[in-house]
Amino acid sequence: MNSLGFNKKEKETKVIVAMSGGVDSSVAAVKLKMEGYDVTGVTLRLYNQPNSSKSKSCCAGIDINDAKKVAEQYNFTHKVFDYQDKFFNGVINNFVDSYANGETPVPCIQCNQTVKFSDLLNETKKLNADALVTGHYAIRKGGLKGSRLYKAKDRSKDQSYFLFATLQDQLDYVRFPLGNYFKSEIRKMAEDYKLNVSDKPDSQDICFVTSDSYREFINKIQPEINIVGDIFDIHGSKIGRHKGIANYTVGQRKGIGIGGQDKPLYVKEVNKDQNYIVLAPYDHLQKNKIFFKNLNLLDNEIKNKEFKCSAKIRSTQNEIPGKLSIIENSGYFIFNEPISATSPGQACVFYKNDQVLGGGWISW
Repeated sequence: MNSLGFNKKEKETKVIVAMSGGVDSSVAAVKLKMEGYDVTGVTLRLYNQPNSSKSKSCCAGIDINDAKKVAEQYNFTHKVFDYQDKFFNGVINNFVDSYANGETPVPCIQCNQTVKFSDLLNETKKLNADALVTGHYAIRKGGLKGSRLYKAKDRSKDQSYFLFATLQDQLDYVRFPLGNYFKSEIRKMAEDYKLNVSDKPDSQDICFVTSDSYREFINKIQPEINIVGDIFDIHGSKIGRHKGIANYTVGQRKGIGIGGQDKPLYVKEVNKDQNYIVLAPYDHLQKNKIFFKNLNLLDNEIKNKEFKCSAKIRSTQNEIPGKLSIIENSGYFIFNEPISATSPGQACVFYKNDQVLGGGWISW
């Protein structure tokens, strides 16, 4: 059994490594090449960004060249797939539409769900590869079927939250060779390998938005959505006008343009149908119960429709214990303590200790 879980020699195991041009995926590719695997690196051209060398982007401009240089340095095949249309339709359009609908999207999950673990995975199978490898910080356990997803060893870099929407058959096919390493170890490996990306910054959360404002990006894509409307307080009194609901998210305080109140006010509700937003003091943003849709479970042994586990609605927060209730492919989660600023469009991911049980998209 080799390190990727296949019962054959490394040189007989063909892997496609998704190379973003960053340090993590580059190390993953070189590490497997050094271990003797049959490695092909693939970089996806997702968008055109001429200034990507000055930003924390991925899969654009200089990133493609960086990945190619690593492949040339270690003598393995490198391919570039033009996925700009797929990325625009599957990720960018969803990102813009979500804000236009008063939601808060998580584009990294959408990218994994569509472009990487759907389109690229299918291409990988066409190339007769045994596995698709990525540089994600997560741990996959199990055999060729029924594998499970766990948090990475480096909790500060753990990306399991962003992988909850991975389908079971996709999880069976992918591998995460960096899951048991700390980021500092990966940087050191990159230096030892003498890679040109050893000190390259990590990509940002919204890699395709390289300006200071995602609102500016949205306005360029869909300027017609900036329809002004009313701002109300929690008592129903009109207290101002907004500049278009795409400019506001639940929990936002800055840039609202409302002053002179007894307490700081935050966005509590964004109503797309009637084009208004509601502001409230922070304590009014807290709740114990959230509803979700499009449930994806990553443990086929889950039989109960109600059980205790933990959950979180942001990648950077700690999980909070509570009770999960499943109703077909949707349901709700009751937290043991209040959480704040939940918004439709966010992901709620469920955990049992280090294991990712699955997750869903918050509907309210």
